Amino acid sequence: MDLHMCNFFCNFAAQNVNNKQMITFIVALVLLVVGFFTYGVLVEKVFGVDTARKTPALTKTDGVDFVPMSGWRIFLVQFLNIAGLGPIFGAIMGIFYGPAAFLWIVFGTIFAGGVHDYLSGMLSIRKGGVSLPDIIGDELGKGVKVFMRVLSLVLLILLTTTFLSGPATLLQGLAPLQTFQFGLTAIPIAWVLIIFAYYALATVLPVDKLIGRFYPIFGAMLLFMGIGIMIVMLGWHSAEMPEVLDGLQNRKADGLPIFPMMFVSIACGAISGFHGTQSPIMARCCTNERQGRWIFYGAMVAEGILALIWAAAAGTFFADPETGLYGIDGLQAYAAAHPGENIAALVIDRVSRSWLGTVGGILAIVGVIAAPITSGDTALRSARLIVADFLGWDQRPILKRLYIAVPLFLCVFGMVFVDFNVVWRYFAWTNQTLAVFTLWAGTVWLYKSAKNGGYRWGYLMAMIPALFMTMVCSSYILIAPEGLNLPVEWRWLGYTVAGVVTMSCLIGFAIWSKKQTKA
Repeated sequence: MDLHMCNFFCNFAAQNVNNKQMITFIVALVLLVVGFFTYGVLVEKVFGVDTARKTPALTKTDGVDFVPMSGWRIFLVQFLNIAGLGPIFGAIMGIFYGPAAFLWIVFGTIFAGGVHDYLSGMLSIRKGGVSLPDIIGDELGKGVKVFMRVLSLVLLILLTTTFLSGPATLLQGLAPLQTFQFGLTAIPIAWVLIIFAYYALATVLPVDKLIGRFYPIFGAMLLFMGIGIMIVMLGWHSAEMPEVLDGLQNRKADGLPIFPMMFVSIACGAISGFHGTQSPIMARCCTNERQGRWIFYGAMVAEGILALIWAAAAGTFFADPETGLYGIDGLQAYAAAHPGENIAALVIDRVSRSWLGTVGGILAIVGVIAAPITSGDTALRSARLIVADFLGWDQRPILKRLYIAVPLFLCVFGMVFVDFNVVWRYFAWTNQTLAVFTLWAGTVWLYKSAKNGGYRWGYLMAMIPALFMTMVCSSYILIAPEGLNLPVEWRWLGYTVAGVVTMSCLIGFAIWSKKQTKA
């Protein structure tokens, strides 16, 4: 991603802007690229990189987790680690709400997700390669650190479960193996066990043996497959693409409101707390702070582009000549015809096979399968590091790695037998709640940095998205079906309570910052 690519997208937009079928998509794509070269640079400047400072990869090299690697390799690994099912499954689920999904992907990525990922990675580097709970605890207090350790582990177990069930379902469609009937759900148990065995290896082996060696290949594959879908969608597919100019009204059939539901459904494609658990893994491999913008902010922008492509593809592909339904309405009809099934996985399969042919479709699906698998194992690896940091255990002896990893494996395997859609919903809220704490920790650090000679108002870069996501997560747990599920006539109460929580956080920060000024 460089200035030549930025110019390419701008020229492409100029050539096609008169085509109503792609105005929103092209503008969104250009904004994401431009955002990296403008706001991303500003975030880097506000943080204040120090190219002379030695990174933990150089000062703590251990051959297991602290291993120096080249910048391009770290970028592709980071992109693959944070991608998973989120920007694909989440984007597909988010487009059900309508073209408003495009706005959240763009502005969420630039002003929230990119800032979140950059701060979590760079603060880990500055603090010696520590895990996310320690980053947050250092800024928000010991009590918060303990809570974040628990929340992070719950999130990572839920996420690994979703990233185990999702690809297993896709692989079962490609090559059916033994299934296990659990209630009304048929679990592709053979594929689950195969993937699980791989997870075990990637969790305990040194980071450069599997992750550093093979993940750049899968990361590049995922990018190429997304580009392939985009080329077909823009060049040959004639269906009309959802447009922001057509209105931002809620298109979701179940009547759940866009705010906060869509902002949680589209997690990894805009902002994701999970990314904060992954950034420290690659922070332990960076050899210079200057790499941070490309690796952390850049990988988030690449993920936003991937989410944009799949949201547009899902909202464009489906058309039913008999009913006259097409676009998002066609997608809603397709979902209604497949109750209880993993709709996102079915959409990926149909779109890939139809637009890229049999061979291209299989390659695309393999790319989509590789992403969640390679995020699932790094989620477990991150969980191992969090526990190791808490216990103070040296991770060079493999037995100590296994002592931590085996109980985590058992927890994940037990969660496989819970309905995928239920696990995803709880993961989504937990994921965004974790992002809230990370943003507030970044706000505090940037404020302290400003006091010590940094940019005076730089902390607003983290505080504004922190306030927004606080409102999102507070209202979600009150309104969502998996939360208190307030009826329509009482949703005003949910928004009111969420507003009070958000304002309380703002007031708390104001009181704290005033004390810092006097100190």
